[in-house]
Amino acid sequence: MPVDKLSLVVFSGDFDRVHYALVLAAGAVASNHAVTLFFTMGAARALVDWRTLPGAEADETLRARGVAGFEELLEACVALGVTIMVCEMGLRALGVDAATLRPDVPVTAGGIVTFLADASKDGGMLFI
Repeated sequence: MPVDKLSLVVFSGDFDRVHYALVLAAGAVASNHAVTLFFTMGAARALVDWRTLPGAEADETLRARGVAGFEELLEACVALGVTIMVCEMGLRALGVDAATLRPDVPVTAGGIVTFLADASKDGGMLFI
């Protein structure tokens, strides 16, 4: 049975994991699946400045090899209508103010209850 929605918990603050969460989200939404990315803990820093994530220097190499870079993937996710949530508790735990998040990325604030209410009982859920 095909899933009607993909819900991704983006927990890791490592560049390669956040980058691949964007790959999954862009691919799923381009394949006509609704997608929600739920950024929490270390991954929430990617919506402040992804260049500070461990491993971020790989972005240049990826782009040189014809792989979509972080900015390109994030822009595609926004343009294609991926819902981007940021965990309020995760932001508090990191000491990050929601006002410092990127203004070009529409963010739905909430917590785990909001994320779970958004998820589909017939959908897929991944923890990255």
